[in-house]
Amino acid sequence: MSDVRHVLVLPDREAAEEAAEALPERFALQEEPRILRDALAGEDDAEDAQWLVLLHDEQGRLDPGRLNDFAAGWEGWREEP
Repeated sequence: MSDVRHVLVLPDREAAEEAAEALPERFALQEEPRILRDALAGEDDAEDAQWLVLLHDEQGRLDPGRLNDFAAGWEGWREEP
């Protein structure tokens, strides 16, 4: 795996799953995104729980602005690498 990555931070598991499903087609990804729960957020159903969608971008082709706009559809954002 490459060290070049983007992290989308989403408000819940459903949003993360929907985003992860839509990302490969929308951005022509070579590798499936990974979904992770923020380990510092507490329980899965905690109000402050955040879900992370990790994207590898080995060729540096993903536009951060487009990823921010994409994540905003689920009230999320892109974390700076």
